[in-house]
Amino acid sequence: MLEELGLDLNFKISFADSEKSLKDEVKNHNNYLIISNKKYLALDNQFVLENTPIKISKLIEKINIEFLKIQFNSQSHVKLNNYTIDLNSREMLIDNITLKLTEKEINTIIYLSKSNKPVSINELQEKVWSYQSDTETHTVETHIYRLRKKILNSFNDNEFIISKKNGYQIK
Repeated sequence: MLEELGLDLNFKISFADSEKSLKDEVKNHNNYLIISNKKYLALDNQFVLENTPIKISKLIEKINIEFLKIQFNSQSHVKLNNYTIDLNSREMLIDNITLKLTEKEINTIIYLSKSNKPVSINELQEKVWSYQSDTETHTVETHIYRLRKKILNSFNDNEFIISKKNGYQIK
């Protein structure tokens, strides 16, 4: 029945008879869900079936919810150079060092990271701060200065956001 369910939902179902064979199986996959009757401590993406029997429609619903959670969590982490940006907790991480960032700082980093060329102050004002480009303000420069200072103090990285003559860029 599970094999038919896998065909209907377009995913591969593998069976494991021990924790070692389970670990061997999942190390070859990026997107997986372990369904079992007990929790394995050293493995991620688990769904423990505690109340059985279960209606097939309820099982499908629970599997879909678990895959949505996995997708949400995987999309919340952005790799940028050697850093990981956690969008949910608004943190920048490398090794065991964590830097708490504001939403605007995260938005600035993400916007800069998506550009292959320097981003002008006017573009950042418009896209990140939603200011009109004819508004005279030093908001962008002030925020970039403070963000650079935080990154330097936490990670000793003076080259993460660099200034070019026509804007800012993440190196």
